[in-house]
Amino acid sequence: MQRALAALEQHAGLIEHRDVIAVADFSLPSSSPRFHLVNLADGDVRSHWVAHGRGSDPARTGWLECFSNELHSNATSAGAYRTADVYVGAHGRSIRLEGLDATNSNAAQRAVVVHGAWYVSEGMIGQWGMLGRSQGCFAVSNASLEQLLTRLGPGRLIYADRA
Repeated sequence: MQRALAALEQHAGLIEHRDVIAVADFSLPSSSPRFHLVNLADGDVRSHWVAHGRGSDPARTGWLECFSNELHSNATSAGAYRTADVYVGAHGRSIRLEGLDATNSNAAQRAVVVHGAWYVSEGMIGQWGMLGRSQGCFAVSNASLEQLLTRLGPGRLIYADRA
């Protein structure tokens, strides 16, 4: 959380709305709710499942092993993101992301977004002990998607890292 708040200050000129941020804590396994929606006004935290990229977990262990900003890496990228517009694409309603750091500067070119996915569910965890993997996107459960899109909207910060 300290690194996320530092990123919020570092990128203050690019983040229009500073009431809510999201923190993706990839030091946790994919079976844990690790995408935290934080209301900075009252401290309320709502945690959701989020998949990491298959390039970040090539052995399919359920743990993020590495980050990458490379094109076609299918990996998750670390750093601060600015939420952009909500649109309807291949995965339904999604929100585009702009990478704000050198570690995720290719996010837009890589089409890294927040979207819902069938492989992010309690059923997947029950069957496999972990979530499925994305191609580098922040794939969340379909049940959480609308809440996340509504609370985040354009112009807010998502911060992704691991301890």
